[in-house]
Order: sequence, then C-alpha cells, then structure tokens
Amino acid sequence: VKFNNCAGNKGVRYETNSLDFKVRADGTVYAAHHVQMPSKQLILMVTAWDPQTLGRWEAIVRFLVAEKSQHSGHKPKGRKTVAGEAAPQQSDTLLPWRQHQSANGLRRQKRDWVIPPINVPENSRGPFPQQLVRIRSDKDKEIHIRYSITGVGADQPPMEVFSIDPVSGRMYVTRPMDREERASYHLRAHAVDMNGNKVENPIDLYIYVIDMNDNRPEFINQVYNGSVDEGSKPGTYVMTVTANDADDSTTANGMVRYRIVTQTPQSPSQNMFTINSETGDIVTVAAGLDREKVQQYIVIVQATDMEGNLNYGLSNTATAIITVTDVNDNPPEFTTSTVSINTSAHLPCNGVTRQQRALRDGTPHATCTRVLTHSHFSFSQPRGPREKMQHLAAAAVDYEMNRAFMLTVMVSNQAPLASGIQMSFQSTAGVTISVTDVNEAPYFPTNHKLIRLEEGVPTGTVLTTFSAVDPDRFMQQAVRYSKLSDPANWLNINATNGQITTAAVLDRESDYIKNNVYEATFLAADNGIPPASGTGTLQIYLIDINDNAPELLPKEAQICEKPNLNVINITAADADIDPNVGPFVFELPSVPSAVRKNWTITRLNGDYAQLSLRIMYLEAGVYDVPIIVTDSGNPPLYNTSVIKVKVCPCDENGDCTTIGAVAAAGLGTGAIIAILICIIILLTMVLLFVVWMKRREKERHTKQLLIDPEDDVRDNILKYDEEGGGEEDQDYDLSQLQQPETMDHVLNKTPGVRRVDERPIGAEPQYPIRPVIPHPGDIGDFINEGLRAADNDPTAPPYDSLLVFDYEGSGSTAGSVSSLNSSSSGDQDYDYLNDWGPRFKKLADMYGGGEED
Repeated sequence: VKFNNCAGNKGVRYETNSLDFKVRADGTVYAAHHVQMPSKQLILMVTAWDPQTLGRWEAIVRFLVAEKSQHSGHKPKGRKTVAGEAAPQQSDTLLPWRQHQSANGLRRQKRDWVIPPINVPENSRGPFPQQLVRIRSDKDKEIHIRYSITGVGADQPPMEVFSIDPVSGRMYVTRPMDREERASYHLRAHAVDMNGNKVENPIDLYIYVIDMNDNRPEFINQVYNGSVDEGSKPGTYVMTVTANDADDSTTANGMVRYRIVTQTPQSPSQNMFTINSETGDIVTVAAGLDREKVQQYIVIVQATDMEGNLNYGLSNTATAIITVTDVNDNPPEFTTSTVSINTSAHLPCNGVTRQQRALRDGTPHATCTRVLTHSHFSFSQPRGPREKMQHLAAAAVDYEMNRAFMLTVMVSNQAPLASGIQMSFQSTAGVTISVTDVNEAPYFPTNHKLIRLEEGVPTGTVLTTFSAVDPDRFMQQAVRYSKLSDPANWLNINATNGQITTAAVLDRESDYIKNNVYEATFLAADNGIPPASGTGTLQIYLIDINDNAPELLPKEAQICEKPNLNVINITAADADIDPNVGPFVFELPSVPSAVRKNWTITRLNGDYAQLSLRIMYLEAGVYDVPIIVTDSGNPPLYNTSVIKVKVCPCDENGDCTTIGAVAAAGLGTGAIIAILICIIILLTMVLLFVVWMKRREKERHTKQLLIDPEDDVRDNILKYDEEGGGEEDQDYDLSQLQQPETMDHVLNKTPGVRRVDERPIGAEPQYPIRPVIPHPGDIGDFINEGLRAADNDPTAPPYDSLLVFDYEGSGSTAGSVSSLNSSSSGDQDYDYLNDWGPRFKKLADMYGGGEED
C-alpha cells in the first residue's frame, strides 16, 4: 500500500485491524504467521497515522485468495485488487467462522479474515429495529449457539444502539444514527453454546455512519470587523470570514462556498468588494475608496454547502463591517489669516481662545505641528479627530506685566502627504491677543506655614502674623481675614492684619493633634467685584512638656495566696513623649503599713516591674494595693495608682481553684464562716419547729375528754391515713367497694369480701317521743332514755366501726379485719376499750378485764 502526504511520508506509520497481517514502513503487507484462509476473499483495514500531528487516514484493502491445489506443493498466493475491481457478490449473512475437511474429520481453524465494514446511513426513518446483517457460525447445525455483541453502542454507552438476536444472529440498529455525534462503531461478535462456553473466537465488526447533509454552515463569528485604507487599489486584501460545516468535509455535504449577497452603501460602486468562494478572503474589486465620503461598508456574506449549490445546499449568513481607514491626502489650512482675541489675565494653563482651522483628515493624519512666535503661549492637544477649533493656552499671562501680545501661528501635518498630492503641507495665521484685567484672589506667600512652640502657652499669646498678598496692584482693594477651619477652637485671627493669638491652652495630648502638629485653615478675601478669596494653612508643631503623670497598668490582677507561685507584671502609661516618660520608678507607699508588710515590688527594667507577696500566706480576697509611679520628666511627675489584686488559693499549676475564685470575688474566710453559721442556725430553727408541730399533734390526739366518758355521745373516731394495698393489691375487684343502693345487694352478695360499714338488717328500737311541754325534770329522763336507745341500736351509724382498708388480696400475710368475730391468737391487752365510751362497753366486757371506775 502507498500513502502520500504533504510532508513526504516522513514519520508515517501503518497499522491493520487484523492480528494476522502487518504492514512495514515501506507499505509492504505481510502475514505475521502461518494463516489458513477460510474464504476466497480477505478484507483488511489499513490505517496510516502521523505521530506528530496525530492525523489518521484509513483505506480498505481486499485480497482474493486462490484455491490450493491438492497435487501442488506450492503455497497459496494472494493478489491485491485494484481500485474499481468488482468484489465477489456477498449476501447479508456473514460466515466468519469456517471449518475444513481433513483426513481426521472436521477440525476448527483459527479465524483469518475480517468482516467488511457495515455502512449505516444517518437520520434513517426506520422502521426500527432495522436489520443490518446476519452473523452465523457453521457449527449451528451441530449444536445450539447463542450470539451476542459487545462494545460501544451495545453494552457500553451509548447503550443499546445495536442489538442482536441471540438465536438467529441477526444484528439490528435500534434508532436513527447521527454521524456528527459518532461516525463509527467497533463491536465484537461472540458465539457461545447453551452452557455459555465459547464456541468461536470473537470477531470484529466495524460500522460506519454514512453522512447526510443535515447541518448548515455556521460562521465562527456573526459579525466580522475589517479595515482597508482609502484609495486602495483593486485586489487589496481586506479580511477573511470562516464558516464550518459539521457534515463530512470530504463529501459535498461539508464543502462550503462563499458569496457576497449585499453591500451597503453602494457608493461609488455597488460591487466594491469580492470574496474568494473557497477561502472566504474578501478583497477590493473596484477603485474609489474615500474615507471623507464613505467611512464604513456593511457587507452580507453567505456560506452554502453542497459546493455552493443554492438548489440543494444549506446556507447561512454573517455580517462583515469594513472600515475605510484614513490616509494623509488633505493638508491643514487656516480659514482666516488674522485673528484678534480678548482674554482675561492670570489664566495659566487654560485655553484663552480657539484658533479656527480647517482639516478634513482624521487622526493621526489630522495631528498638526504648531509653531508660535511667543513663549507665553502654546497649543494643547486636540480633543477629537474632527476638531476644527484648536485651544490656544496661556502659560502665564498677567495684566500687570503685559497688556497685549502679537504672535504668528503655523500649522502643518506631522505625517507626510500621500503620494500624488501636490499641495503645501503647512499654513500660517497672525493672532493678536489683548489682555483684560480681572480681580485676582489674594494668596498667602508661605503656604503651608509651620511654626514651633511649647504646649501649654497661656491664652492670648501672639503666635505669628499670617498675612496674604493681593496681586491686583492697579485696584485699591482691602483684604480681610477669617477662620476657615479651627478644629479645637484654640486660635483667633485679627481680621485686619492677620495676627494669630491663642484662644485656649494648646495641649499636645489632645485628639486634634496628629504627629504633634495642629493644623488650622484661614481665609483671605478682598472687596473686589466680584470678591475673590484665597486660603492658607497654618501648622503649629507643639513641643511636649511634662504635664501628664504616669498611670499604672494593669488596673486589676490576680495572684495566689502563697508566694513563689506567680507574680504580677506591672508597667505604666504616660500621655507624654520622650524624654518625659520612662524610665519609671515603682514604689509602695509607707502608709498604710500593711502594704509594705504584705507586698513587695521588684524592678525589671525602666518600664516594667513585678508585684509579689512578701509574706508566706495572705488570706483570699480582693485587695487594693496603692503603687507610686514616677516618670523621668523635668521636673518629674508622680501618681499613686491603685491596682485591685484578687488573692485566691491555687492548685499545683498556679491556677485559682473553684473555692478560691469565690473567695477572690470579695468574700473573705470570716465572711464565708459567718454565712455557714447563719445557714446552720436557720436549719436548726426549722427542725425545732417541725418537732414542736409533731409534739402538739401527738398531744392533741392523746388529750382526754373534758366530760365523763359515760356521758359522751359524740362520734370521736379519728380518721387516719388510709393504707394502700398489700402484696397482691392488684387482684381486688373495685366493684366490691362501691356503696350499695339497695339492701338486695347485701342480701344477695356472693361469699367473699364483705363490707362491714353497711347498715345491718333488723328491727330498730323505739326512741322516746319528745313531750310537747317540756319539764325540767322530764328533760333529763328524756335524754337518758334516748341515750340508752341509741347505745342499744345496732342500726345506728357507724354500725361496725372498724375502718375499711383496701383489699390486699387472697395471699396477703395480714389477717382479715372484716369481722369482729375473727379470733386472735396470743394474749393482748384490751383494757384501753374502757376509755372509748359506752359504744365500746360490750367489747370491753368481752375482751377487757371488766368495767373500771
């Protein structure tokens, strides 16, 4: 095989899609090993690629294999088909696996040929799935074979683009293809038996998507900007427009051609430009480009594929903006030869007039060189390429010095005129300038003015005279002074002569001082028409004096109650500056004496010292320690500052403990002991009150009746707290504790738990009838008879006076208390029943030792 490229085949390498054949560097195709040809035709895909540019080119090579003669001993020979040679007729059934008959029977041979590429047109309308080819092994006559395909488009993304019938081997495409998305697919076909065992080696399937013209050309930019000089000759290059087509560029679908649709404006000709149909280069085709007439052209360019066929191709448009650039083909020229100008005095660096000139060219050809005959004036730069009025600036025009000026102005192009222009490149004009006197503002000759003095000068001290000068010598004007800015209101100025005095004491440590300098601004105004004014700044440098005593730092500190654990580092702050600050002297006052007894100061250096305990132990608390701090000024100043020191118990690391923090908060040991004693006294009082209440309650329960127990008819049964259930208190029936509404409920009650506070059934005794007319003697008898009847009445409440408790269950260790008839084992003293009154007389007779007087 042969391959030719622009570089002359330098470094080009060859590859094949078969493991059985290889290609040498000279293009010779050879077999890599002994190969058995299974068919009469062999198709190879040969790829040429450049490692430097990464370009790849592919070609299909067909071999016709001659049949091997049974009687000849020579090896089979192959020949390569030439372009245009007809290939053998193929069906849609591929037999990539072949077997040959041998003396020992059938023997499977290694695959030694490849399947030709399968072409699929893009954007197919179906119906889908659409069959592409059928793959079959000749072993399917002996065993059942299952076919499958793998690769991108089958079991790899994009998934399921191709599918295969596992039984018949028919391969399908399942949806429309898009060549611009993917131009080719490489799949592998597999054949296995019903148990999944490989029957044949996998074969390679190459599927190529045939391009369709389904994409319009797209310009890289929608708007292109180019330029061309005015007066350019026909054929001058202007710009290049480029459009890309996503279709295959090797076919007519991707071959783009360009043409100009419209040109605006169509002056001086409607075809000023043309475009190369293949490259997109725009060039001039006619003469007459003049920037002074047409500065810009707008050209609509159309790109069409199908090699520019407007009937079948797809088109798109873009806009090309062509700017005509200026060349120096017009010299400058003044419109008038003499100009008279009136201007005001003292306008340095400002335009005093505008000199009219005529110049049609633009920048840079409109940039002129000006030549003046007077050194007081100069031209400023033009503000635009089409400016016709040029500034004439005065460097320093003063009416008091010069009242009029005569000068000559010459203008010329900086760039030479274009070839073929026969005109003068410069022009001159005379200018007369009359200066008009105006009121000028007073000014301070020394601005900013700096003076130095010590701070603290008394009020009314004269500092300096800050006066201004009026430049108008020919005008009789008076200047008056006033304050414009005095932040601290420390200064006064004399309105007539500008003398400045102090209105307050100047303090260098004030917030209005920056870097020891106080700054004030004053205004000087004349009485001209209109009035004019100027400002001046006075700076006062204040020299420091020792007028601020030092202050101790810090104000609060913390230390352990035992020495040698930690110390307090102290220093001082002084508002003054050197030499009125450190080194400082730290000392303890002699009064009170406890200060020097408990504390000591150790000097570290000129600015720092250490405060520590002198004694071995100091009770926890907050202590105010006075310290005298003296600076190094002349004369020195001292100040007694108090530092609040929290003394607290510390742990082994020198940190305050929790109890120590409380003590250090301001409560000494005595205060803490006093608080604890108060708490103990309060708790003792509460305990005594509770004991007294219980004793009083006990006495109330054990107090004897004031009347004879025989005469006591009151219900004196005391109600105590009812007990809860016992060990099996969850087994009782709540319905047993309900108050019965009728006597039937009592008579018909089933055996078991009975209530003993129910009204017994029986005859009620007859109570005596109260006489209509009472008699003192009859009343006592009546009461006694009623009392006897009540005592002998079993139906009178509280019936059986035993208290009813909650039912404790059948397995309770406590005995039943539901009836008085229950027996009791053991001896028990029931003499106390005699004290319960006549209602318990019968019980006392039955269980007690008899009635006692």
